[in-house]
This record gives sequence, structure tokens and C-alpha cells, in this order.
Amino acid sequence: MNRSIRLDAVLIQAVIAGALSFSHLNDLAESAGQSGWKAWAYPISVDLLLVAAWRRLRTNRRDRAAWAWFLIALFASLGANIATAGLLDLAHVPAWLRIVVAGWPALAFLGGTLLVHTPADTNPDPAPTAPKPTEDAPAVDLHRADDLAPELDTARESAGLAPELPAADLAPEPVCVPANVPPALLDHARKLADHHRATTGTPLPVADLRAQLGLPAPVVDSIAAHLQLA
Repeated sequence: MNRSIRLDAVLIQAVIAGALSFSHLNDLAESAGQSGWKAWAYPISVDLLLVAAWRRLRTNRRDRAAWAWFLIALFASLGANIATAGLLDLAHVPAWLRIVVAGWPALAFLGGTLLVHTPADTNPDPAPTAPKPTEDAPAVDLHRADDLAPELDTARESAGLAPELPAADLAPEPVCVPANVPPALLDHARKLADHHRATTGTPLPVADLRAQLGLPAPVVDSIAAHLQLA
């Protein structure tokens, strides 16, 4: 019930304010030389332009043209109401005011036409969107590198390049250490063989290696075979 009473009060206030503004605009138009139905059409023209501009601003507050026409209609309405408050002698209206009143229909027609027929930009700042892939560009599946390997090898062979070798082929061969021989002992024997070769220029005899290491013959023979000694 309270909402209904408040809504009725607002409507009554709007009707009263509209009637007073309508009357003031009508009086000013008659004082400026407009008579009959023309004097009654001026208030409607001003109010309709004001409402049209406001409806446009509700969809886009950044529309400069709508703001311009809203201010023009508001200035015309307020100016007419203030002019009839005793500040202007309506019996002797100045020439410039007669010119403004006579030229108002053309101005209101232009503003109303532009507001109605100009497309409204409801989203002036759209968010940037990602570019869509073109139909000519084929989609590449990065997870299917194994399926593309034969085509890549064929392309490299046609270009005169050697095909890429698998990672397993490029890995160095593992060093085979003789059974029951510690790596430290094998390194010591290699140092002895390298020193003998650097000194004499010949490989270290197996007998000399056996004498220097003092190990059983099978172990020394295994080390010598690994070091490729005579």
C-alpha cells in the first residue's frame, strides 16, 4: 500500500510540473508571435526532444550527441519557465527571442531525427577477442611428433641433409669393466700402461704389468685384455 501511495504522489507531481512547464512554453510562444495550434505545439516539441535525448542516454552515457541535445532541450525548457517569471516583458519580446522561437522547429526536427535514426552503441568499449584461426591454416597437433618423424626425415634427405639419429645411437658406448676387478685397480693399471707408452713408445708387456701389480695371472690377463696390451 505504501508503494502505491508513493507512486501516485510521484505521478501527481510529474503531472503538475509538466502542466506548468507546458503553460509557460505556450505563453512564451504566443508572446513571440506564434498563435493558435502552433503555440500549443512548441511545449510538446521541447518536452519530446528532452525525453528522446534522455532515453538515448540511458543506453549509452558516453553519447556526446545525446548529451548535446539533452542540454539544448533542457535549456529551452528552463529558459521559457524563467522568462515567464517576470524577468521578461512578454508584451515587448526582443527580436532575438522571436528568432529563437521561430527557428526552434527546425532545430527540434534535426535533433529528433538524429536521435532516432543514429544507431546506438550499447557497448562502446568491447573487450578484445582472440583472433580466430583461418580456414587455410592447417591445425598442427604438437602431441603427434612421432607421426611426423618420417615426413621430417624425407624432407631432410630431399634437401641433402643427413637424417637425424636417434638419441640412443648418439649415446657413448658403456665401458665394460672386467669381472672381479675394482675400478680403482683398473685405473691404476691404465696409468701404468700410459706411463710406459709415453716413456718407451711401446705398449706395456703383460709380464711387466703382472710384476708391477703383483696379482694373479688371470686377473692381470683380464686387465691386459681390457687395456689391449700385448
